[in-house]
Amino acid sequence: MQTIPNLKNDISFDDFKAEVINDYKIAIKSRECSLLGRREVLTGKAKFGIFGDGKEVPQLAMAKAFLKGDWRSGYYRDQTFMMAIGELTIEQFFAGLYANTDLELEPMSAGRQMGGHFVTHSLNEDGSWKDLTKQYNSSSDISPTAGQMPRLLGLAQASKIFRHVDNLNTNNFSINGNEVAWGTIGNASTSEGLFFETVNAAGVLQVPMVISVWDDEYGISVHAKHQTTKENISEILKGFQRDNKHKGYEILRVKGWDYANLIETYQEASNIARTEHVPVLIHVLELTQPQGHSTSGSHERYKSSERLQWESQHDCNLKMREWIIESGIATNETLTEIERTIKRDVREAKKKAWNTFLKPIVKEKQELISILTQVASSSPNKAFISKIKDDLNLIDEPTRKDILSSARKALRYVINETSKEKQQLGDWVNNIFEKIQPDFSSHLYSETDRSNILVKEVKPTYDNDASQVDARIILRDNFDSILNNHPEVLVFGEDTGNIGDVNQGLEGLQEKHGELRVADAGIREATIIGQGIGMALRGLRPIAEIQYLDYILYALQIISDDLATIHYRTKGKQKAPLIIRTRGHRLEGIWHSGSQMGGILNLVRGVNVLVPRNMTKAAGFYNTLLQGDDPAIIIECLNGYRLKEKMPNNLSAIKTPIGVVETVKEGTDITLVSYGSTLRIVEQTAKDLLNIGIDAEVIDVQSLLPFDLNHDIVKSIAKTNRVMIIDEDVPGGASAYILNEILNTQNAYQYLDSQPKTLTAKAHRPAYGNDGDYFSKPSAEDIFEAVYDVIHELNPADFPKLR
Repeated sequence: MQTIPNLKNDISFDDFKAEVINDYKIAIKSRECSLLGRREVLTGKAKFGIFGDGKEVPQLAMAKAFLKGDWRSGYYRDQTFMMAIGELTIEQFFAGLYANTDLELEPMSAGRQMGGHFVTHSLNEDGSWKDLTKQYNSSSDISPTAGQMPRLLGLAQASKIFRHVDNLNTNNFSINGNEVAWGTIGNASTSEGLFFETVNAAGVLQVPMVISVWDDEYGISVHAKHQTTKENISEILKGFQRDNKHKGYEILRVKGWDYANLIETYQEASNIARTEHVPVLIHVLELTQPQGHSTSGSHERYKSSERLQWESQHDCNLKMREWIIESGIATNETLTEIERTIKRDVREAKKKAWNTFLKPIVKEKQELISILTQVASSSPNKAFISKIKDDLNLIDEPTRKDILSSARKALRYVINETSKEKQQLGDWVNNIFEKIQPDFSSHLYSETDRSNILVKEVKPTYDNDASQVDARIILRDNFDSILNNHPEVLVFGEDTGNIGDVNQGLEGLQEKHGELRVADAGIREATIIGQGIGMALRGLRPIAEIQYLDYILYALQIISDDLATIHYRTKGKQKAPLIIRTRGHRLEGIWHSGSQMGGILNLVRGVNVLVPRNMTKAAGFYNTLLQGDDPAIIIECLNGYRLKEKMPNNLSAIKTPIGVVETVKEGTDITLVSYGSTLRIVEQTAKDLLNIGIDAEVIDVQSLLPFDLNHDIVKSIAKTNRVMIIDEDVPGGASAYILNEILNTQNAYQYLDSQPKTLTAKAHRPAYGNDGDYFSKPSAEDIFEAVYDVIHELNPADFPKLR
């Protein structure tokens, strides 16, 4: 809960004193957690520590201005803030440090993130939304510097959408768009492009966002003079300051140890952002970092003695203490007693958190020791097994790694035995893995009944006289239906609004549905994705358009580190079902040509990657995704918009299933697997092969993540006994991923009579022009000859060497 009301209100001096003393207690509690947390790392109980010491007092002020319904997108120094709003206890702080996997005890990530990364829960157990207007909200932190900034933009933009878009269901999500998004960042991280991109975008969009820059003059060991022009971020951002003629920012400065002025500054920022929907930047100066950047090093190595002395004198907690005494709020004796009591409370809570963390592990240790005693007693290798048991018994504070490693090593000594004791040991190991592995691996995707893979397929149907139309018309009409039926949906991106995207798949829809729901965005891919993440976290259903597939590389860090991990790193307590729309494949030239698939696949686990071969399939994917909870990237075929497709009579009802392949041609001699634009070339080549007696089965992957959940490809290989993957990505890219799935997940090797083949693009990006494409990517002739060679090896008499 909030620690004190607005200090501008008329309250008695006694109440004022009580509020100040309560704030001081929170600051001291937070500092003591930092100090003891560092010791826990250095003694080996925790793996790594990064703490909020030196930033306590400004975070108290921020907490006072932070209202229920507001959102935070923060920095891994914000523990004091989380304590001040009542969302972090001492025990939870240490449970996070110890990586406790119990979500009840460690609600920030159930041990999946290091300490210092915070979150509040947006979802009920069944995946439905809580009432976010009645709680304080923190989006889940990430470590990459400035990576929290793009998401902050979307969290703020959601308030603008809720305030200005009609017919939205705002229940649980907003009260007239009054919510402010609060961002925090270290001064050194303002050097990142993501910070500047977000600052610029927020100024353009005019959204209720407050950015706090915690300025302690250093980025790890590197001084501000190496980080920022003029060594002052607010100074160089003066051009963003709004005036009577121009919209922009309100830029405020305040010293980080000045308690009273901090409170006034944050109240002012809150009022401006909340009422006027104007972004605000607060530059919080003269902060310190008493323990250095983290437990990985000491700041005495890079700070001068003068700087260290200054920091000891300007520590924000010390300055607040001095102010309290000078103002007559409390005596030195009173504060000393408070500090002594808090130190004791923190020590006790730390001890309790450690014992709670250790208790189930020690129980498992004792279980194993008992089993190993029995195994040793019946084994010829008793001495070796007893040694393992005794070594484990000497570990007073074991990890599960210690325990399982001991058990699995012991199993090696009974490989050739058939005793019931050996069976018991093996079963125990299997049961531990079955029980514990989900603590580390669950919730990569939704595990509720709104999982994307549970949406049932609805095939397109056609009138007898169905018209052949440009494929873009199918997309356009489907988007129109989506926007009509889903007021929570909005589409935005480069050239998305006014001209209806570069391929006119949204033609006329901005005029019909308004500039907020079909919107143009600047050339800033990372924050386009950030807009989508933030709005999706607040219950909207954004479709963020990245103009071409290779432009997604600008945003890949945000997709990979933030979007792909949100559901996983909160163990299912937050979701951001963002749909990313882009296009690629087969356009001539180094750019826009779809050769990034392998990299994307390996970096976005947690996001569906969908590769429809035509626009009817793409439309079905959009309809499917809006029924589910998982984020996705849809890669439309760039050369497919002007191709003709039949117009379905059930367009808005079509659902393309996710994780399901489609056999587009049956055959008996070889299984050909492909996707996207290349699939069309494979289809045509299969007809040519049939003319010479080679009957190929053609399978459209459709969905790369997840991949062929029904294992239909291995069923095809069981029939044909041969497989070839044809892909326009570089060697070792998407084709290698597909082959791994087929061989190692589906175990198709057992049905193969020929070497599995991949046919890919060359190792370089494709050269420009038709000839560049022909000599860079698999052509129809390449596919024909590659398949022919496989059949030639099988039957050289009927299929003599081609060349």
